[in-house]
Amino acid sequence: MKVGVFLALEPYTSVEHNLKLAKEAGFTCADITDTHSGGSMFASAGLSASVSLDSNPFDIKRLFEKYGMEIMTISAHAALLEASHPAEYQTREIMQAIRFAAAIGVRDVVTTETYPKSEWAKRLSYEQCIFTCAEKLYQPCRMAEDYGVNIIFEPHGPITDSISGIGDVMALLGYPKSLGVNMDTGNSWLGGTDPVELARTYKDKIYHIHWKDLGEEWIPRRGTIYGCGFSTIPVGTGKIDIAGVIEVLKDSDKIRFSTLEVAGTPELLQQSAKYITDLWNS
Repeated sequence: MKVGVFLALEPYTSVEHNLKLAKEAGFTCADITDTHSGGSMFASAGLSASVSLDSNPFDIKRLFEKYGMEIMTISAHAALLEASHPAEYQTREIMQAIRFAAAIGVRDVVTTETYPKSEWAKRLSYEQCIFTCAEKLYQPCRMAEDYGVNIIFEPHGPITDSISGIGDVMALLGYPKSLGVNMDTGNSWLGGTDPVELARTYKDKIYHIHWKDLGEEWIPRRGTIYGCGFSTIPVGTGKIDIAGVIEVLKDSDKIRFSTLEVAGTPELLQQSAKYITDLWNS
C-alpha cells in the first residue's frame, strides 16, 4: 500500500503547484482532491486546486505524470441529503467523475453525503435520509459497475459516520458490487464510531483509507460534528487507535493507496507516512 497526499497542501494555489509540493515532500501519489462541473474562476486563475470534470482527463493524467505522481482517487463529495437541484453537487457530478476516472484508469471515486444544510434536509427522518442517499446513488452505482469503477462511501456525515448508516444505504441499493467504503480514521471517530470496528465490519468493502489522528481536545466534540478536513498532529500521536485499524486491514489485497489528511510541514507528513508504513509492513 502506498501512502499519498491530498492536493490541498497550500491554499489558493493550482493543481500543478500542489503536485510540485507533493513531489518535493517525497510523495509519488496524490488524489484529485477537489472537482467541479464546468468552469471555475479561481481554478482558471491558478487560485484553486480544483479539477473540472469537463476537462480532458488525459490532460490531468499527463500533469500528474509530469511530476512522477500516480492518481489515487477522484473526490466527488456530494450533497446527498439535499433536495435535487442543479446548483448542488449530486448525481450528475458523481456520474461525470465516474466517466473521468474510467477514461484514465483510476479505480476509485470517493463520495459522501455531507451534513444537512437546508431546513428541509434537517427535518428528514433517518429512514428518509437513507432513501435520499440511495436514490441519488442508484444510477451512479449502475454506471460505475459498467465502467469498472468503484464508488467508495466516506464517513463524513450523519449517515456515513455510523456503521449502520453505511450498511442501510448499501442494503437499500441491493448491495451493488460497485459500492465500497473509503475508511476515514478521523471522521469515523469524530462522528462517534469506533474506527477499528468500522474496519472489521467493512474490511471486504474498504478500497481506500484517509488517515487522520486527533488530539484530546476533540474528545468533547465526538458525536456532534461530521468530520474535519485535516488533522494538525502526526498520525499515531493522538487519541485514535490507528494501530488497531492497520492491524485489521493490513492483509487486505483491495487497498492499493491511502491518503494523509494532515496539515503541516513536509517533515510532519513524512513522520505520519513512516508511522503508517512501518506498522502496515510489520
